[in-house]
Amino acid sequence: MLTIDTLKMVQPTVVKQVQSLYERERIVHAYLFEGDKGTGKSQVAQFFIQLLLCEQVEHNEPCLQCRQCKLVMSGNHTNVHHIYPDGASIKIEQVRNLMKEMKMVGREEGRKFYVIHNADKMNIAAANMLLKFLEEPVGKVTAILLTEHYQAILPTILSRCQHFKFAALPREVIIAQLTSEQVTKSMAATVSLLTNDLEEALALSNDEQFVQMRKTVLHLIGTIQQNVQESLLYIQEAWIPVYKEKQDFERALDLLLFAYRDIVALKADIEGTVVAFPDKEEEFKNIALRSTYERLSKQMQAILKAREQLHRNMNRSLLMEQLMLNLQEGYAFV
Repeated sequence: MLTIDTLKMVQPTVVKQVQSLYERERIVHAYLFEGDKGTGKSQVAQFFIQLLLCEQVEHNEPCLQCRQCKLVMSGNHTNVHHIYPDGASIKIEQVRNLMKEMKMVGREEGRKFYVIHNADKMNIAAANMLLKFLEEPVGKVTAILLTEHYQAILPTILSRCQHFKFAALPREVIIAQLTSEQVTKSMAATVSLLTNDLEEALALSNDEQFVQMRKTVLHLIGTIQQNVQESLLYIQEAWIPVYKEKQDFERALDLLLFAYRDIVALKADIEGTVVAFPDKEEEFKNIALRSTYERLSKQMQAILKAREQLHRNMNRSLLMEQLMLNLQEGYAFV
């Protein structure tokens, strides 16, 4: 869970807008929070709800200590309701039950809230029922719709919502959050290139299979510097038998590409670059000294071409054998 200070750092514009709404007492009936997965939409929604229900707001921030704040944080506030997709979609029965709840007298005083997660997954019937409620709101009720794909929501619903666009999380923030969770800086630097979602990044960091994948890729780079026989043997022993799923195979190729990008960045001595594998900086500097930009460029092109061939269902063993030959010579696929 992101702290208020972290929210203010990763989504400063949205948090200021929300605080301004509270300060000016300009609360409307519906808001749309749009942003990629992991950008803090649900956390800002909770912040907003706490701000409006808190008994001791200070400096436009909820106190987090009063009864109302604690009920919201625990998920037990009777004025706050959440809807999630039931399977592949949000169904009309879910929205119908929610609307009934919103019309009932609450056990707690104050405004009622309902948060619809993945709002773009409402089926047509559910969306039309929600639209009718938005057109005829009852009492102090506020909807917060969360989505990664706002284009998939009915335009008539969008027109009744105040729209907030969430920015992608800065990579430095992801790294800082991961290291605060006892993830090594090297691992944090790697996973921060694979996902913008903090929860997914943390899960990857602690996934033994991913940790082994990272080691495999880094070891492969070492064998490539020796001779083609070593790299081909390693591919057959440690790569092909392990990465049987296309998703894993592609992710391993991505890590290989990140490694070569690191080598290029170190060769160019680009100031302020946060590399993917800081624990291999000295080794990669040595490789950079022995390589030309032209060769490194062709090696990266070869990896990108291998990714394309993977999606064309090329034999993976043959794909990797060709890739090793190309990385040895620095030539791309033809």
